[in-house]
Amino acid sequence: MIHPLTYVHPDSKIGPNVKIDPFTTIHKNVEIGEGTWIGSNVTIMEGARIGKNCRIFPSSVISAIPQDLKFKGEDTICVIGDNTTIRECVTINRGTTDKNMTKIGNNCLIMAYTHIAHDCEVGNHCIFSNNTTLAGHIIVGDCVVLAGLTAVQQFVRIGSYAFVTGGSLVRKDIPPYVKAAREPLSYVGVNSVGLKRRGYSIEKINQILDVYRILFVRGYNVSKALSIIETDLPVSDERDEIISFVRDTGRGIMKGYIRRHGAEDVP
Repeated sequence: MIHPLTYVHPDSKIGPNVKIDPFTTIHKNVEIGEGTWIGSNVTIMEGARIGKNCRIFPSSVISAIPQDLKFKGEDTICVIGDNTTIRECVTINRGTTDKNMTKIGNNCLIMAYTHIAHDCEVGNHCIFSNNTTLAGHIIVGDCVVLAGLTAVQQFVRIGSYAFVTGGSLVRKDIPPYVKAAREPLSYVGVNSVGLKRRGYSIEKINQILDVYRILFVRGYNVSKALSIIETDLPVSDERDEIISFVRDTGRGIMKGYIRRHGAEDVP
């Protein structure tokens, strides 16, 4: 049902069973999938591609033009996957000619006042808590949790299953499966709770721990650590994913564990 006090551009494509509340504006060149609900005072701008069964709460703005002085009005899009919830006052900008799109995956929860800038790629099952801010060109893997007030610098990558604590400033790449905290942002362990919730066995989690003890705890430089990991640890999908992520980093990875006086060793 589309409320009579909503404006929907005649060129937009609205799927069946979409509900749009009053005072919302849907611009041209917009597609909205079946079963999606859009609350009051939402603005869906040109280039939005919204999936099925999404929920978009009041005062959000989706697919506004990038906040990038190099943007010259090129034809780009903003893609929101199925079953994703976008809470109040979220802003998600569409892409530039770099990638031509900003993309949010399926089954994500984007909490209030989050900003996701142009050309970001966010995986599936991610949770961004209130006031999370992603600058442009950021890549986030699947099942990542960013706690409130996290700010991520442009071109950073965050690996799948990572957890970043609230109030963090993310300036370097964060490898998969880890917990990141402190200032400057550092490794503080493996995201074992999140991995258990996603069905990872204790044996598999311990294998990931073995990789990160060498990479982050024992004091090796990165190239030496990777050599030891490849030589001494058994092959697994997770081991190889970590190695590949670290080798492909453009900005460098976050700091390893630094032992403080009286502190317990990170497992």
